[in-house]
Amino acid sequence: MPTLKVAVLISGRGSNLQSLIDACAQPSFPAEIVTVLSNRPDAYGLERAKAAGIPAAAINHKNYESKAAFEAALQDAIVASGAEFICLAGFMRLLSADFVSRWSGRMINIHPSLLPAFKGLHTHRQTLDAGVKIAGCSVHFVVPEMDAGPIIIQAAVPVLQGDDEAALAERVLAEEHQIYPRALRWVAEGRVTLSGDRVEVKGAEAQQTSLRMPDRAV
Repeated sequence: MPTLKVAVLISGRGSNLQSLIDACAQPSFPAEIVTVLSNRPDAYGLERAKAAGIPAAAINHKNYESKAAFEAALQDAIVASGAEFICLAGFMRLLSADFVSRWSGRMINIHPSLLPAFKGLHTHRQTLDAGVKIAGCSVHFVVPEMDAGPIIIQAAVPVLQGDDEAALAERVLAEEHQIYPRALRWVAEGRVTLSGDRVEVKGAEAQQTSLRMPDRAV
């Protein structure tokens, strides 16, 4: 099976990027990161990519007169890299419907909540304010509506008494690092298909672990 060539878009420290870099470094992993692009020149994730020998560049959105111009530059860089698929890993720019449609079914994102709950920013604050007992994270296909695409995999994390945003975020992030590489592997292996607004995952192991529960080994 050919290796899936992936572009990763970031805006910050790149911890989820690192989890993908580590996964792709395994000889048996069916995907390769061919470029890392950031809209912020100071994003630490660019240094992570360079340390791994991955081509990386900043495309500063502030240098473009319009969103369309910025996205055109982003598109050009992705195409030039040979990428066939996009992973958003803490990319903090809303993409236009035109850009998303161009990559429909070929772009995924990770969000720190059990979607469809708690979309947007300040997710852990939303979670704590709502008083829910279970938090988590989701990997989903990107659609024009924010944090609304078909879900590939989720992980559940208990909300503990006394949690603040930082403590909850740390536990959720640990699960993000587990499920994002798993989702990318399934996509690259051809196990993931879109059926309307739902994802179908082929293979018994994949179906059984589309929800990761921290209290069991998967």
